[in-house]
Amino acid sequence: MDQAVRRRRRALFVFFLLAGIAMSSWVTRTPAIRDRLDVSTGQMGLVLFGLSLGSMLGILCSGRLVSRFGTRPVIIGGTAVLVTGLATVALGVLASSTPLVTLGLFLFGSGIGGGEVGMNIDATDVERLTGITTMPTLHGCFSLGTVLGAGVGIAATALDVPVQWHLAGATAVSVALLVYAIPAIPAGTGRVETAGASETGRPRTAVWKDRKLVLIGAIVLAMALAEGSANDWLPLIMVDGHGMDEAAGSLVYAGFAAAMTLGRFGGGYFLDRYGRVVVVRASAVSGALGLLLVIVADSAVVAGVAVLLWGLGASLGFPLALSAAGESGPDETARVSLVAIIGYLAFLVGPPGLGFLGEHVGLRPAMTVVLVCVGCAAFLAPAVDTRGRRREAVGEGV
Repeated sequence: MDQAVRRRRRALFVFFLLAGIAMSSWVTRTPAIRDRLDVSTGQMGLVLFGLSLGSMLGILCSGRLVSRFGTRPVIIGGTAVLVTGLATVALGVLASSTPLVTLGLFLFGSGIGGGEVGMNIDATDVERLTGITTMPTLHGCFSLGTVLGAGVGIAATALDVPVQWHLAGATAVSVALLVYAIPAIPAGTGRVETAGASETGRPRTAVWKDRKLVLIGAIVLAMALAEGSANDWLPLIMVDGHGMDEAAGSLVYAGFAAAMTLGRFGGGYFLDRYGRVVVVRASAVSGALGLLLVIVADSAVVAGVAVLLWGLGASLGFPLALSAAGESGPDETARVSLVAIIGYLAFLVGPPGLGFLGEHVGLRPAMTVVLVCVGCAAFLAPAVDTRGRRREAVGEGV
């Protein structure tokens, strides 16, 4: 492998790691943030709507920005906005300001939504250059970051470290990782000469008419909802729904993140042995079983163990579906952007929607919505088999 490509892969690992650390740093402190702001579960859903709205804005803008400027400025700019958002959340907690925390989450979501699309497009280009399946490992670095961030969050909760100082430290670490990774990302990846057309001359809107691609997007939506609902609500589900204390709730979330990490780093073996369709279907079944037990089991211990199945199930569907989208036909940038937009709908309607529903029926029953979506993904798994599409694309010179 070329040295420049190796450095580029390493930089992408760092960017994904950074996003995971930042995400779990505030997720593990959501019970403390809620108490500091003195808001209800439904009101916390409104606060999380800032994250959802920012994510959707970032995702909607990112495809066009990549087409015009390439992945490098989108990745760097998005990550910088993410870090700014994390710092703003810290300031909002310090001031006990719900609007400032909401603004911080909006910035955080804008950065992670826009930057992650750029990272995934860049990663599909690395996969093309190397012929090596890279996407699960890259997303595994995100999960590893969530484990590391959750570990620090658990320790900070147990030691009663104020949330604002914990988040300030996470911001400093994120800035250092950003500065380290910037030089290795090349310019020009994903950029096209004409903003309104793909490299093959087809209109960009044509990808919306590809039924197979929309089915891949539905899988991404389900798996993104499975992951995102845990990121936003799992500590509170365990605290409010299963009677755990805050430290134990954060520990369960760390277990979820660890299971995600294990699934993504270890998924390559099963992918090579059984193929993408089988792995995606097995992941959906595992995630659905874990969610079912979290919802119906009255034992906190059983629910805590079931979270591991939930994490393993949510680990591979999202990255494998993104890889499938990039291989499903010409105009890789538009295709990855499309399924990412569909997936981020889960982050737009999921957290506030589950919060409002949880306000009336409880957070545990509200997770039934996620369970149904993940169950549907098991039936849609054949859509990620893009071998025929990939051969056609190669034949067209894409």
